[in-house]
Amino acid sequence: MEFSEHKPIYLQISDTICDLILTSEWKEEERIPSVREYGGILGVNPNTIMRTYDHLQEAQIIYNKRGVGYFVNSGAQDRIISIQREQFIDEEVPKIKRRLELLGLKAIDIF
Repeated sequence: MEFSEHKPIYLQISDTICDLILTSEWKEEERIPSVREYGGILGVNPNTIMRTYDHLQEAQIIYNKRGVGYFVNSGAQDRIISIQREQFIDEEVPKIKRRLELLGLKAIDIF
């Protein structure tokens, strides 16, 4: 996995995990790799993976069963879609709107 300098690595890994869940490669209520396993797979420090997993737990996308491992939460796909839609509207739409205005385009010209 190649990382961008413009976003923290743990958030980039979080985005990748969300994509895996959205594409059903990681299914709801299914166990996901341990912190050490996933760190080894990606070639990153386990502390970075722990930060990623903490972030995803706060967002209620994954959960930890003590002594068993981490699992994808039931309803994680819907939660991810909701979060990503909100981010898109708040962050990307204003950029797109501004660019359209600068280029003298209207949304109808594109769609």
